Amino acid sequence: MPVGSAVRDRCRTLLGDQGEIHYVFPAFCSGAEGTGNFLIVVTSSAISVLATRTLRSDRPVSVFAEFPRDTRLGPILPGHVIEVGSMVFEFDEEYAAVVSAADAEMFAPETLPPDPLPEL
Repeated sequence: MPVGSAVRDRCRTLLGDQGEIHYVFPAFCSGAEGTGNFLIVVTSSAISVLATRTLRSDRPVSVFAEFPRDTRLGPILPGHVIEVGSMVFEFDEEYAAVVSAADAEMFAPETLPPDPLPEL
């Protein structure tokens, strides 16, 4: 299930002027860099990892890390795991299509289907 518009609005407020949000998905990280729930936000200019509140994973509170937009999120490893920089994130299976689409948009745009509702 895609994240709601309220979550996207909170991310947009926190990110400010980073461009249009293309993809957002929740992920969990447990490692030396940090442990907890995060929102990974792909904009037109960057990939941002937003830290969330401890008990409210839909409430971003700070920008934890940023990567250039040409950073690959995949490949998706077994267990629905991705490595971004030195961080390892686990996410729900339902967001695998989001991760794949974010990479395809940057590295293989010809594989994306046309927008069925371009006027929205």
